[in-house]
Amino acid sequence: MLLTSLLASGILVSVAAAQSASPAGTAAAKPGAPGAPSRYQPERIAGKAARQYGLIWGIDAISAKLTESGEVVRFSYRVLDADKAKALNDKKNEPALIDPRARVRLVVPHLPFVGQMRQSAAPEPGKSYWVAFSNKGGKVKRGDRVSVLIGAFHADGLVVQ
Repeated sequence: MLLTSLLASGILVSVAAAQSASPAGTAAAKPGAPGAPSRYQPERIAGKAARQYGLIWGIDAISAKLTESGEVVRFSYRVLDADKAKALNDKKNEPALIDPRARVRLVVPHLPFVGQMRQSAAPEPGKSYWVAFSNKGGKVKRGDRVSVLIGAFHADGLVVQ
């Protein structure tokens, strides 16, 4: 009995020591520790808000994504009702992306030979559309909550992916 408990405690100690050290010789991050990677992703947009955007603005599948370089934030959406979604593609409505954490207001870049980096054709149901915002300097980061304003349209609390 004594030998069994000593063997068991020795095995447990060696297993615990092996788990606490990482291959590089530094301690591994514990799952609950601050800064440790999390497998949980923040909800992109609340269900109630998604239904509201569908009913009022005729769009769904709203997202804000950072490009690989981090220099552009792409706001995209899918059109459900073309009549309701006309305001989002109207050239007269100047789009803006606001990040309160970074205290910035991003605008759509205007290139000399290309024009504005947004789609302005008449919306069609079932098609996806996008607006590209310049993020020069990388002020907006992944995980930030941003707001997109296009005329009277406001999408608040979007999580940048």
